[in-house]
Amino acid sequence: MNASLLRWSLASAFLLAPAAMAADDKPQNSPPEGFTALFNGKDLTNWQGLVKNIKARKTMSAEEIAKAQIDADKIANAHWSVKNGVLEFDGKGQSLCTVKDYGDFELYCDWKIKPNGDSGLYLRGTPQVQIWDPADPNQLKHGCDKGSGALWNNQKNDRFPKVKADNPIGEWNTFHIKMVGDKVTIHLNGKLVTDTVLENYWERDKPCYERGPIELQNHGNTLYFRNIYVKELN
Repeated sequence: MNASLLRWSLASAFLLAPAAMAADDKPQNSPPEGFTALFNGKDLTNWQGLVKNIKARKTMSAEEIAKAQIDADKIANAHWSVKNGVLEFDGKGQSLCTVKDYGDFELYCDWKIKPNGDSGLYLRGTPQVQIWDPADPNQLKHGCDKGSGALWNNQKNDRFPKVKADNPIGEWNTFHIKMVGDKVTIHLNGKLVTDTVLENYWERDKPCYERGPIELQNHGNTLYFRNIYVKELN
């Protein structure tokens, strides 16, 4: 490399460095205006262990739920932890869910998985916004090669994403989810992947529940989440 080209390369690197540093130094778990942080980057505040599913909970008394919640929280605290501002799941135990129920909302969530990872987000306690490894040989027959972000348990409406927008395994991905009524719109890494109705998995003859928790799904894999922000729309 000649001297002039070397000087130009060094100058370009110097000029680009602040932008790269700004991206790396961007504050984590700090919600944008109008949003609330569901995860504070320090502990499991706003979250609790999952007690059965939303349909089963509707048949339980408040006393039964409270008793079961104690055990569910013990399991959650044993397998969900916070490390360096990241919510980590060790692949054991159960799903994690918000303490609060939500109706119409807008949600941001960063997630990351390992090779052959499989997870998802439950909206109002209903499965699920799919998260998985598009190259997992065990899931190819189920359509993993189409990518993450679809409503995989749908039967009548779209269940696969419009495009595959996953970042390489081991890198962070970002969901932007908007749910109004039973209509769900999802962007993954800035690309529209889903715009359809979320069906009621638990009671197929009924519309999606009007309110319910947001859940981080256990599928026996190590998982990572951060920057989980919600805004209630009504």
